[in-house]
Amino acid sequence: MTKDILIHQIIDVLEKSNFTVSSRCNIRPRSFDLAARQDGVLLFCKALYNIDSLNEETASEMKALAGYLGGTPMLIGAKTRDQMLEDSVVYVRYEIPALNVQTLYDYFVEGIPPLISAAPGGLYVSIDGDVLRDARSQLSMSIGSLASHLGVSRRTISKYEEGCMDASIDVVLELEELLDVALARSIDILGPFHRSRQEPDENDTLQPPTDGILSFIYGLGYDVLSISQAPFNAVSRDCSTTFLTGVSKYSNAMVKRAHLMSNISTITRTRSVYIIEGESKITSVEHTVLIERKELDSLSDSEELDDLISERASATVDY
Repeated sequence: MTKDILIHQIIDVLEKSNFTVSSRCNIRPRSFDLAARQDGVLLFCKALYNIDSLNEETASEMKALAGYLGGTPMLIGAKTRDQMLEDSVVYVRYEIPALNVQTLYDYFVEGIPPLISAAPGGLYVSIDGDVLRDARSQLSMSIGSLASHLGVSRRTISKYEEGCMDASIDVVLELEELLDVALARSIDILGPFHRSRQEPDENDTLQPPTDGILSFIYGLGYDVLSISQAPFNAVSRDCSTTFLTGVSKYSNAMVKRAHLMSNISTITRTRSVYIIEGESKITSVEHTVLIERKELDSLSDSEELDDLISERASATVDY
């Protein structure tokens, strides 16, 4: 399977589940291949045939971008090491959920969440501790007798009931047969793999950017998340506006990136702004506003830049 085929399969699954999918991010390097939205769910999808080829730098940027925009990073692939990814199993790479196309289809199209997670040593299932405790009590079975039946320690059963230890598939199947209840807890691939998909933690204050233009935007009163593996150089945000931020000289390559930024900004529900170093021939590319660097010099705060963006955005025309 080539990466192109994998991406087409991902797009097909997302569109079947009523996601609006961005154009393919075709720059190098790139932290994500596709952005997609379905109502309040925003995904940043990375397609890799072998999920082990994801590196820490790319994963870190992917998580930062998703967290900053209230989205979820997701890795979709076909194999790990020397074996294919199994259906209905969630793997994790650098705290990002990784799954195959069939699991993606089951989750979003069929509404069937995965139950199994891969971890060093094998495949595991999270047990609903309350259900286990209630079922054991209804059978008047002590922790000790249940532990003896399974061949594990009392402490292991207690950890299952406290919800702080996953169990092997064989153990869960044996427990479910013995207690005649469903114990497996489904995995929410949209939530638990990184700390927050909303506002950054108060301890995660963004470092001031070192780039001249991004530093100037920061000085106007914006939080600026610098990005190195995307069509844009940063995401800038104040209390009222969030915009994808590109910086370069005017060129055909810049226009192509501005088109892609415009498309992605529609998915992320942000604005799109390109700061041009030097002269610009036009004032917009689709929904991407173009602002010359010299125009920034007359601005004193974020409100003035917000007004300029709004004014120019209202007059945008397709290029």
